[in-house]
Amino acid sequence: MIRVLLADDEELIRTALAALLDLEDDLAVVAQAADGEAAVTAALAHRPDVAVVDLAMPRRDGFAVAAELARALPACAVVILTGQGRPPHLRGALTAGARGFLPKGAPGGALADVIRRVHAGGRYVDPALAADALLIPPCPLTPRELETLRLAQDGSPVAVVARRAHLSAGTVRNYLAAAVQKLGATSRADAVRAARDHGWL
Repeated sequence: MIRVLLADDEELIRTALAALLDLEDDLAVVAQAADGEAAVTAALAHRPDVAVVDLAMPRRDGFAVAAELARALPACAVVILTGQGRPPHLRGALTAGARGFLPKGAPGGALADVIRRVHAGGRYVDPALAADALLIPPCPLTPRELETLRLAQDGSPVAVVARRAHLSAGTVRNYLAAAVQKLGATSRADAVRAARDHGWL
């Protein structure tokens, strides 16, 4: 019997998935969680074979959950299930240690098959998403420029971003100006939009 943990902040989706998986003879949902922090706690308590986690959850996103479980519970394979899968999300999921990446729009039986595959030691990536990932342009920003833009995406003043990043205000201005220029944007907000559209933020 493959023991499964389900983590999704949308209760309707989580309970529907649990009901669907419980129809399978070889799968048993042993725990459910409504946010990322609860998912990690439940995984450590129940030690499932596979954790199916939503990408966008409060308190810890799917990337953070996958990374923590890879560290603390390496025998538990993580499948990221998402309604907003983009090629950079796929890369982030695999880097974090996820063994599967599946869009929520996949056919009903696909999740059970993916759970079996990752439990057996394999990997699964949605083929259409994998094909798109081969065509995506690389992010032109340096890691520091990208991090500074990430810290500034809520519209915080330069001084606040500088404090968060432990940088001088002048350095933050330079990074943000470089990001705006490299992305062909007209403003910081426009640069944030462009980076989000490409899935870099």
